[in-house]
Amino acid sequence: MHFHDQFEDRIQAATLLAERLGHYRGRNPLVLAIPRGAVPMGKVVADALDGELDVVLVHKFGAPYDPEFALGAVDETGWTYITPDAQRYGANSRYVAEEKQRQLEVLKKRRAQYTPCRPPIDPKGRIVIVVDDGIATGATMIAALHATRAREPAELVCAVPVAALDSLEYVKPLADKVVCLLPLTLMGSVGRYYRNFRQVEDEDVIDVLTQAGAGRRNDLA
Repeated sequence: MHFHDQFEDRIQAATLLAERLGHYRGRNPLVLAIPRGAVPMGKVVADALDGELDVVLVHKFGAPYDPEFALGAVDETGWTYITPDAQRYGANSRYVAEEKQRQLEVLKKRRAQYTPCRPPIDPKGRIVIVVDDGIATGATMIAALHATRAREPAELVCAVPVAALDSLEYVKPLADKVVCLLPLTLMGSVGRYYRNFRQVEDEDVIDVLTQAGAGRRNDLA
């Protein structure tokens, strides 16, 4: 499969990523997708590698006047990453504190919604591949890698179809390996590198995780 500067959709991008990660097949990797967009992608990668799928819950917070522009992110424990230039965009310490509380509430609700009947799958001692649909500022991926590293995986891999080169530099020290199909000097929004970048809804996430959970139970039976 080939692409130029655009992927057809998340599924095609995930299929290409899985090809690049093929050497992890048969080693029971745990694929952690960042909701919501990356969850269908995580399923493609986990299925291709005979691995398990779960979510890593982190939430970005945006600039005061542009919620889509990530200035930081928080994980479920409350650990927060702030981008180096956050203050320049109006994110003072009070704004950050308020956003952190707001996003922690969102994460609590998501955990209850997404995996109501089971705890998160434990990454300890395993190969863990954290997947997202792209890295713009890097805030979300940095929080996701930090949250996962704290739980002591044997190997931590960051895998994305597209990323800004300068953000990849921030991400690299946090992972043992970074796989990116399309590293770019100038990036803009992640969505412009996909012909179809439809919104992934909570219901889609729940469907994918329920299917993955059912498959896992059958394997264990």
